[in-house]
Amino acid sequence: MSAPPDLPDVVARAFAVSRRAGYVSFCRNETGRLLATLAATRSGTMAEFGTGCGVGTAWLRSGVRDDATRIVTAELDPRLAGAASEIFVDDGQVEVLAADWSTLLDKGPFSLLFLDSGEPTEVGVDAVADLVEAGGIVVLDDFTPCEVWPPISHGRVDTLREQWLTDPRFTTVEVMVASDASTLIATRR
Repeated sequence: MSAPPDLPDVVARAFAVSRRAGYVSFCRNETGRLLATLAATRSGTMAEFGTGCGVGTAWLRSGVRDDATRIVTAELDPRLAGAASEIFVDDGQVEVLAADWSTLLDKGPFSLLFLDSGEPTEVGVDAVADLVEAGGIVVLDDFTPCEVWPPISHGRVDTLREQWLTDPRFTTVEVMVASDASTLIATRR
């Protein structure tokens, strides 16, 4: 790891909230440091779809460099959204919604959008492209590194990864964040 092991305060609070809630499905620190780095290059409105208990949002917040940047995040499970809200209760730059991510559609376009890999119909290029401003960045998490083309996952072509890596609306790269994890970073043309 090329970064110090210390966590930003907001991320440490998010981990504590996640532990209390019994929620362990959150982005890795390697991905989090990438999110903080990318957030430091952005202004405007950022978003996360699928907040969980707020660890990814906390990493985004740790990278924000100005008072005008906003982060809006949605979590379908009201219990998890409530837990995430605890982290940002005194932070006017972060809004946590207990709602489906589709409620964020009117809050964009986003300068940075963070979401987990999932079903191509939900997080595929066509579902997301118009939510990101020109020059905006989409970060898709939770991929297993793949060294072949077309990308294979679990014995099948990984259509989500293939879609993002080939869509002409984005310039996309797969970045290994650990030996067993990769992330797609896509910039809107």
